[in-house]
Amino acid sequence: MREASSIATINPVNRSTLRQRRRSLSTRQQQVAATALSQHLGQCKSFQRARRIAYYLANDGEISPQPAIGKMAKRGRLIYLPVLHPLKHNRLYFARHRKQSKLHHNRFGIAEPPLAHNPLAPLWTLDIILLPLVAFDRCGNRLGMGGGFYDRSLAALSNGAMKRPLLIGLAHHCQEVAQLESQNWDIPLNIIATDRGIIHITPNN
Repeated sequence: MREASSIATINPVNRSTLRQRRRSLSTRQQQVAATALSQHLGQCKSFQRARRIAYYLANDGEISPQPAIGKMAKRGRLIYLPVLHPLKHNRLYFARHRKQSKLHHNRFGIAEPPLAHNPLAPLWTLDIILLPLVAFDRCGNRLGMGGGFYDRSLAALSNGAMKRPLLIGLAHHCQEVAQLESQNWDIPLNIIATDRGIIHITPNN
């Protein structure tokens, strides 16, 4: 049973509180959480079947998908990282990332593959996108950092004309909230994976 005190209704003023909650985790706690996340994703059939996976490099206390991605890369899966679009504001490309690939830092100080040297994957070619988040609820709603990069980049999926990758939000269990306000343009997550387990989202959830 979850502790009721760990789940709260989100409002605009406590985004920073939730960010601080994940940043306050020690290095050891982060390592344990990343290992547990990898174990849970290892039991998720959709994740294990995926051939082309986009992920992120953990920043600002985000839970790290690196252990899980490392295992998938060794199995020959194609791995991609988000790259800031050079022309369109608040948009992302997804570029191929290999173990030996050199990365550079974007304007936010986050490492990403250089566009000139790495193949890009259109959204419809990806099987799974692993998304970072600040908070989530069990209806599949996700609160991001506020820049709208993923929201704008994934907007094309909302019309149903494009093959949609499975969207899996990754979080520490302490980032769960009772309810998040959703907008018409929001694209809900299909699955949420935390250090405590996998949450499959259903339309009636």
